[in-house]
Amino acid sequence: MKPNDDQKLERLIHSTLRGLPPRRAPRTLEARVLAEIERRAAQPWWRKSFANWPLPARAVFVVASAGLVKVALMAVVWVMAGFDAARFRDAFSTQFAWMESISAVGRALGDFGSATLNSIPALWLYGGAAIVLALYMALFGLGAAAYRTLYAAR
Repeated sequence: MKPNDDQKLERLIHSTLRGLPPRRAPRTLEARVLAEIERRAAQPWWRKSFANWPLPARAVFVVASAGLVKVALMAVVWVMAGFDAARFRDAFSTQFAWMESISAVGRALGDFGSATLNSIPALWLYGGAAIVLALYMALFGLGAAAYRTLYAAR
């Protein structure tokens, strides 16, 4: 076929389809759709998808699921270790060593911040807080003035 023939065929099909009457929906379709929407809206939150759950329920579910996975893994390791408590402790002591490292770094950063804050005179801290407050007030004032200048006249 030539490109011109393709265009003619396309126009013919397009005009034929445009000439067809629109299809009518069944009379009961609207009632069925609205009934289904009402039925889904009336469901309790735990019957809906996970994204529609309240945030505390989702958080509890995620934490509980992670805890169950951890318990299952620990049980498998304990069974593999032959129910020996010492071998079980040795197997999981390395998993929690990183938590001790993070805790030590956090304590060191906290001690550094405390020592730094205690070495700054109180007058300087109050002055800095006053300057930051004044800058925020100036920001909001300038924003309000710009809004009134640009948009309030319209």
